[in-house]
Amino acid sequence: MLFIADEIQSGLGRTGRTFACEHEGVVPDMYVLGKALGGGVVPVSAVVSSAAVLGVFGPGEHGSTFGGNPLACAVALEVIAMLRTGEYQQRAAELGEHLHRELELLVDGGAVEAVRGRGLWAGIDIEPSHGTGREISERLMERGVLVKDTHGSTIRIAPPLVISKEDLDWGLDQLRAVLSA
Repeated sequence: MLFIADEIQSGLGRTGRTFACEHEGVVPDMYVLGKALGGGVVPVSAVVSSAAVLGVFGPGEHGSTFGGNPLACAVALEVIAMLRTGEYQQRAAELGEHLHRELELLVDGGAVEAVRGRGLWAGIDIEPSHGTGREISERLMERGVLVKDTHGSTIRIAPPLVISKEDLDWGLDQLRAVLSA
């Protein structure tokens, strides 16, 4: 049986490690990557595994709509090179600690029921009297902060790995303002 890690949203530094599954101390047989692999510039995805696993496909037996795009591949290679230093993973871990500490204060204040996540990635369960995830997302968008509503009362935030602490704090201020309105 193969263990496949879907790291499309969580991978490539977002959680403070190169791959989110590293937090669990496991190594999958296959990774599915996307989003961050394109560095926010181009859409690109990848399936990464050993020759033993991927070798089950012969030439011409599998295709891809966007496979082999030279620009996307060049960007992906540069993203991989940038991640080799560990700088972005460390930055996501450090800013993520700050982010989650600040979000936990919202739980203590009653505006948020729960917070979960790692690094620069968080799911925030909004206390229903403050609005739905969609309503909170729209109010934040009016203030210049983009988040994603999901599962009714939850919003997902995923700031870029290059965000400054000042910009992160500004975004948190906007969230606090929306929740207190």
